[in-house]
Amino acid sequence: MAENFPSFSRTYGEARDKFLAAVQRGGAKIDSIANPNKGPAGEALATDAAWFGDPAASKALVVISGTHGAEGFCGSGFQIDWIGRGMADKLPRDVGLLMVHAINPYGFSWLRRVTEENVDLNRNFVDHAKPYPENPGYVELADWVVPKSLDEAALAEAERHLQDYRRRNGDIAFYRAVSGGQYTHAKGLFYGGNGPTWSNRTTHALIDRYLKNRKAVAVIDFHTGLGPFGYGELIAHYDPGTGGADRTRRWYGKSLTETKRGTSSSQARDGLGHYGYNRALPGVDVTMVTLEFGTYAREQGHKVLRADHWLHSYGDPTGAEARPIKQALKDHFYPDYDDWKEMILFRGHQTVRQALNGLTSSTN
Repeated sequence: MAENFPSFSRTYGEARDKFLAAVQRGGAKIDSIANPNKGPAGEALATDAAWFGDPAASKALVVISGTHGAEGFCGSGFQIDWIGRGMADKLPRDVGLLMVHAINPYGFSWLRRVTEENVDLNRNFVDHAKPYPENPGYVELADWVVPKSLDEAALAEAERHLQDYRRRNGDIAFYRAVSGGQYTHAKGLFYGGNGPTWSNRTTHALIDRYLKNRKAVAVIDFHTGLGPFGYGELIAHYDPGTGGADRTRRWYGKSLTETKRGTSSSQARDGLGHYGYNRALPGVDVTMVTLEFGTYAREQGHKVLRADHWLHSYGDPTGAEARPIKQALKDHFYPDYDDWKEMILFRGHQTVRQALNGLTSSTN
């Protein structure tokens, strides 16, 4: 409950207030980038960033919450806890830390995984001047991934089509088709967009403002929804044999999984924030990982996402029908249980410590 783990919040507004208060108490300066939209209660939305440590440090660690909107409760809770414990006073020499709170404030506020453009931010960091990656499997399944009705008959028909594709093509091809990312159906799941989103542009603005002149940058991006309940899987997306791949294995040890080696609960995907950071910082040693905390079964996650996309495409996001859909999505991506929160904090602090140790001990 909140009284046992007070750094966690029930709403985006509460999370933002706690983060701003923690940063102020910690003596850092707030850098707020206002989002042009409003939350469901008319609240202001923003990505808030704070730098801790020497502004001229040659190395930096970035900790991100809210890439996938409603998953932000997890990362926000950790960020507030880290600041509140006075960890900024223990930063190594020549290392700064950038907290990026709610990089997708719209999704955090509206309890959506996507941005205001209905875009999965972690599919949006592609070169939009080039042809988009193709996903013929999604094209085949699009009408069944997000049906136009959620009544019993429509859902049963959709499930028949989805499971038929899965039987014919296997689990790997099925999950790649459904969740690998697609650039053809703007109302669909895991849509990568047709241009950089506000959150994408904000990410690049923060990179330009805080990271361009560093020698080495580590990034930890907090996520939820894949894997065993409460377990924090460290995921790297580097090609084998590269400096980034070698550093992540050296820093994080045997628990690290790698999508390009097929050892992760996630698959290799296009448009990840990983590629955004690495492309935006040429000449900088960038070491980025995803910290993915498990919740419930993947199939349940697809169902709550399907309902949310249906709501925003064909229903009323502010009506009575929204309440159970939003609650189910929040429950899936943010299990409000003490044991889950305790695991987030333990693994979060462990991973930040490993990253800071890596930055101070590594030269390449």
